[in-house]
Amino acid sequence: MTHRSLDITVAITGAGNGIGAAIARALASAGARVGVADINEEAATRVADGIRQAGGEALSLQMDVADRASVAAGLTRLVDTFGDLGVMFNNAGISKEIPFLEQTELDWERTHKVNVIGTLICTQEAAKLMIAAGHGGKIVNTTSITARNANAPFAHYAASKAAVSSLIQSSARALAPHDITVTGFAPGVVATEIWEQVTPDPEERAKKIADYSSRILRGRVASPDDIVPVALFLAGPGSDYMTGQIITIDGGMVL
Repeated sequence: MTHRSLDITVAITGAGNGIGAAIARALASAGARVGVADINEEAATRVADGIRQAGGEALSLQMDVADRASVAAGLTRLVDTFGDLGVMFNNAGISKEIPFLEQTELDWERTHKVNVIGTLICTQEAAKLMIAAGHGGKIVNTTSITARNANAPFAHYAASKAAVSSLIQSSARALAPHDITVTGFAPGVVATEIWEQVTPDPEERAKKIADYSSRILRGRVASPDDIVPVALFLAGPGSDYMTGQIITIDGGMVL
């Protein structure tokens, strides 16, 4: 672990794999004390153990973002262990490709419960802790380019991310008097484990990734490490004057 400059406690949801895990490792490497939160306890533990083995500070948290009691308990445990919460990364999300005419109310409810309601709950519970501590803080949400460039098989997911983008603005207004900023980043196509949910068939998945790659100006899909520098910026002092804003990280897929 090197380049320690972030003396803060950070919580990251959906940090058991993919983008969340990459952000957790990078923040720990920068000196942050990291709460690795995931509904999959084994995955969260694996990431937290890896951070500690590398010399960082991390605590694994089994957390269901759509359950307020679970979120409150996890964040309280993190604060009790590492001190006041400085940054909350609302990264947990689910997605699945479903033909538009086959999408059901249950598909929409399930997606919005995690992606939207989960973000709302985590924002509120984190803000309450920051306000009580009296030091302000930062909340960073993962949205998506689909929020403004949706396609039919992901209508339920795109709508949920559009809601998250709107929530960034409304919560930024609500929390500004408490010195809490709210920002977000919108990834494009990122090679993570979520693709196994989106397209279970390996051959079909490879074809889709190749197709997306051909439409990206940088010529490839992103890796989680491509997201990390923006996440570090939004967590750090360099973004202190930013709030209500979303940074797109898509390799030039949507212009």
